[in-house]
Amino acid sequence: MTEREVKEVVTPVVASDGAGVRLKRSIATRTLDHLDPFFLFDHFGSENAADYIAGFPMHPHRGIETITYMLDGSVSHKDSMGNSGVIGAGDVQWMTAGSGILHEEMPRVGPRRLDGFQVWVNLPRKLKMTAPRYQDVPSARIPEVARPDGARVRVIAGDVDGTTGAVREIFAGPTYLDVALPAGASFEQPVPRGHTALLYVFQGEVAVGGEASGAAAAIPAPRLVILGDGDVVRVRAPAGPARFLLLSAQPLQEPAVRWGPFVMNTQDEIALALQELRDGTFIKR
Repeated sequence: MTEREVKEVVTPVVASDGAGVRLKRSIATRTLDHLDPFFLFDHFGSENAADYIAGFPMHPHRGIETITYMLDGSVSHKDSMGNSGVIGAGDVQWMTAGSGILHEEMPRVGPRRLDGFQVWVNLPRKLKMTAPRYQDVPSARIPEVARPDGARVRVIAGDVDGTTGAVREIFAGPTYLDVALPAGASFEQPVPRGHTALLYVFQGEVAVGGEASGAAAAIPAPRLVILGDGDVVRVRAPAGPARFLLLSAQPLQEPAVRWGPFVMNTQDEIALALQELRDGTFIKR
């Protein structure tokens, strides 16, 4: 199998979103608008409540799926479908906005730091106006694979060593893994050729690829790593413990227009979404 090599390394930029939440953004910046089908990658985290307590008050989405994965702390959620609840450490919220949803995510203060990720995955043209759906996946339902060398893999979506992730029936056929490596351990995972694949290193340092060239790329946290095409991803933790996310999904290869919280295929569809927000017909029953 062909190993995926490092294509590009992206340093996150400091950004502010919602009502003033400070975060590190790797996708949806001036240098990297999107990586088909991923249209946003944010890492939020702080011990200072002032960095996050303003949260993300009620706002719309259309044409995408949003995935919030918590490492620590907790966030309250409610939406226009009547869903409400709290996601905490290790939990996942996977929301298909489809034809349109209004929701809010409001972080809670302490007693520990807030830490987590949000990713937007584009929907294909044929599903842009599908009915919204909400999946709240508690940590206890997310399987974890322990490998003999000490590597531990939380399988949010996709398959690892015969274990299927907790989130299923997603169009893009995504893989979403949280991988923790002890010092000296390695990780190998097949990824379908042609799928977009990326790593986000958020603890320690990893070495990626290098079997063919003999020179693996050393990647310190925090960095987003865009991987070239191939059949398998290989990552090592040569210097100490490390932790990273591995995400992959089928690219759509369709026209895409982003405006704020919407990703549609044409500018006219964006204009229609805005008009429907103004006249109260945005939410489809």
